[in-house]
Amino acid sequence: MPHLNRTAPETQALFLLLSDALPQTQCTRCGFPDCASYARAMAEGQAAINQCPPGGQEGIERLSALTGLPSLPLNPDHGTEGPRHVAIIDEAWCIGCTLCIKACPTDAILGANKLMHTVIEPWCTGCELCIPVCPVDCIALENVTGADTGWAAWSAEQADTSRTRFESRQRRLVREEAAHHKQLQAKAEHKLADLAGHTKGTDNAPELDRKRAIIEAALAKAKARQAGA
Repeated sequence: MPHLNRTAPETQALFLLLSDALPQTQCTRCGFPDCASYARAMAEGQAAINQCPPGGQEGIERLSALTGLPSLPLNPDHGTEGPRHVAIIDEAWCIGCTLCIKACPTDAILGANKLMHTVIEPWCTGCELCIPVCPVDCIALENVTGADTGWAAWSAEQADTSRTRFESRQRRLVREEAAHHKQLQAKAEHKLADLAGHTKGTDNAPELDRKRAIIEAALAKAKARQAGA
């Protein structure tokens, strides 16, 4: 069905089907920040169906059947089809910087600041996003499916697990950001309540007024952000 002839409910239904047809690696190789964004773009006619290397040619065939669009070879600009990998951290070289933890879309890396990190293999999608952020190059990829590639190397159950973990992580990040802003707001309100005590030279009226204006503006922005959330 041509995109322009789809109703909003039809586009939403197609989006859900396309999302289910993606392996949910969240690798961003399709050019979108996550699998859901790519599925949405395809449903709206804004992206081609041959941009997902992890899904491979079989994945393209699935997307073709759902959209009614002709099948295409995988676009090499987005990568090549290959086996599924999992990340392996060389614990002897890991410095505990936590950068890979922040990059992992499924929270598959366990560790803490200045402590050794390790990968929880069943949750790793092989997205490779942890590789470029590691400052000591202690992460390698291990082929865990041999010659099997695309959907032959990935199951629907694994895709569901990856999507669930990704969505859970996104919710956690939203909660953490909200808590961070709330903490900053509380600090600003505390400082504003005793501005003289937080200002060098309490007889400096212009400096007090300048600080008060800055803090009040910051608080106003924080409250507006919360109201719009």
